[in-house]
Amino acid sequence: MEIRTVGRDDVKDTATSAARSIPADQIDSTFKSKYIDLISAPLGSKILAFSDEWFAAAENLITPTPPIRKPGVFTHAGAWYDGWETRRHNTQPADWVVLRLGVASGRVAGAEIDTAFFNGNHAPEIAVQGCFVTDAAGEEAVTKPDFAGWETILAKQECGPSQRHGWLLEQITEKAYTHVRLLMYPDGGIARFRLFGVAVPVFPASADAVFELSATVMGGVAVACSDQHFGTKDNLLLPGRGKDMGDGWETKRTRGEHIDWTIVKLGTKGQIDHIVIDTAHFRGNFPQKVQVFAGAFEEGKEPGHESEGWVEILEPQKSGPDKEHVYKAELKEVKGRGYTHAKLVIIPDGGVKRFRVFGTNV
Repeated sequence: MEIRTVGRDDVKDTATSAARSIPADQIDSTFKSKYIDLISAPLGSKILAFSDEWFAAAENLITPTPPIRKPGVFTHAGAWYDGWETRRHNTQPADWVVLRLGVASGRVAGAEIDTAFFNGNHAPEIAVQGCFVTDAAGEEAVTKPDFAGWETILAKQECGPSQRHGWLLEQITEKAYTHVRLLMYPDGGIARFRLFGVAVPVFPASADAVFELSATVMGGVAVACSDQHFGTKDNLLLPGRGKDMGDGWETKRTRGEHIDWTIVKLGTKGQIDHIVIDTAHFRGNFPQKVQVFAGAFEEGKEPGHESEGWVEILEPQKSGPDKEHVYKAELKEVKGRGYTHAKLVIIPDGGVKRFRVFGTNV
């Protein structure tokens, strides 16, 4: 069956917002403390359709870990690659892959394309499109090659071999998107695709409904931490309980008196109802105690660890291994108060799988 891909006129030269290139060594610092990866697999993002994946599967694009190499390893299709690779000699202008975001919807701030280990077979150029659909019929339509509802988010950009490429939009998109399409001109390989932005939450119909204020899918972002030697702070806000110690937050060992901490910007200002601190899979390296602070801070002014305005809402509590710790009756200074941020403190160090702050929108 012949599959139509996309014509050159389908991707406008002018995108939703102009973009500037970000040096590879500045990609993480530019995006990771302010935005989330809207298409990260742990969030629930899905590959819905693609034009081709002959040499390597499209689902590798959203693997959360860095690409790896296996020299000399071959499959039936050819050399093994940790990424998405299509056949040579594409008769259409571009190959493509359609993804559903891992959040309800999201506004886009930038993108990363990593062509690690693709050298001589990398994607020469890429572009990113988006759309907003919420019903089953719309999701079915976006998988079709001739879907006409795509809007350019990132105009065509040049890529080089075996390197990270980042682009920051001059301004975050005004529109929120539910689906994106990555275009690769004309064919080749890409190891990883990251789409950075902010989640646009869908709030419960009832104002009294309790929901997870801190969840990444609701716009929560871990904005700062004291240390993340073994596992990143961003893992704290992911759905589910994870699969092992690798998808939690873990700090290095210390000696003497010490604390570690993570600051979380909540998806929306809320009145806190209860807190869950999960030490799943951390059995010999869980914190001895946990403590929580909250604060109401102005938009655009991210607090530091020592900032004025932090209020202790949970006094130090003894924690245990591989367990969900739920705190409600123990909380103080929460009733009738709205907070924008929460700070988890672990004493003295160790690992935590998830930090969940539940409450109501205010």
